[in-house]
Amino acid sequence: MADSTLSSATDASTQQHGYHRTPTLREVIEVMEELWPLSLAEPWDASGVVTGRVEQPVRRIHWAVDPVQAVVDEAVEAGADLLITHHPLLLKAVHSVAADQFKGKVVHTLIEGGCALITVHTNADSAVGGVSDVMAEILGLQHVVPLAPAEKGQSVNGEGMGRVGTLPHPLRLEDFAARVFSALPAVAPGVRVAGDRNGVVRTVAVTGGAGDSLFDQVRAHHADVYVTADLRHHPASEARERAALEGDRPYLVDVSHFASEWLFLPAAAQALQRGLAEHGWTIETGVSALNTDPWDFVITAGRN
Repeated sequence: MADSTLSSATDASTQQHGYHRTPTLREVIEVMEELWPLSLAEPWDASGVVTGRVEQPVRRIHWAVDPVQAVVDEAVEAGADLLITHHPLLLKAVHSVAADQFKGKVVHTLIEGGCALITVHTNADSAVGGVSDVMAEILGLQHVVPLAPAEKGQSVNGEGMGRVGTLPHPLRLEDFAARVFSALPAVAPGVRVAGDRNGVVRTVAVTGGAGDSLFDQVRAHHADVYVTADLRHHPASEARERAALEGDRPYLVDVSHFASEWLFLPAAAQALQRGLAEHGWTIETGVSALNTDPWDFVITAGRN
């Protein structure tokens, strides 16, 4: 994974008049709502503002997948006024944020360091230009549509969970899996593949993060291969058993949850910078290079 990247953006009118305006947290939230509306979040999700005063100025934003202690320490040490993570800190209820508890310590570090925290989770999964759109673009997919479109009346065209598209040219499953591997940050679990390594794939379904609840949609789109993370034994086994009776598709490519979603961060940081710049607001942005995948190493049989 590349080192943390720093950049800034200012629109032409701001440059012309020779001044830069720093946005408040409230103003950053308003631009984020345009990009990743909270209305797209799943009912069980916990996206949104976690810590921070809406009137505080935001000069530097730090991006990461997970709001773990190492990431929070990195953000505070970098002088960030705002940490934006994909995963929520308080997805499950807690009854204390005492500093001797690990989530409480995170909250205390943020507040004492003057760093707000916002999470963009399933709303970023469903939004146009979100997690799965970035995956699809990096893998070179064309004619991309949502795998599971968002409900009408609450979305615009193109929003929904997952994406499905086609490769410009068919690839062997083994070659396609190698493309997936090379596109992702290096993590211990690597990439697991189920299917004939010489099987030809053209239609590809992708879902950033855990996606084994979308097998029906994958089959409905007649995808040759499904790329997602956290495939559990029974859903994966049943999908392959069913595929054996229906033409052996879809093949499965199981990747790291963290790695699949890290791909979104640089694109999201740039999108937010552009959105802020349109209002004449300038910020610095850093993307964390910390590997927060929970696995440190694997031991395999070594069979190719």
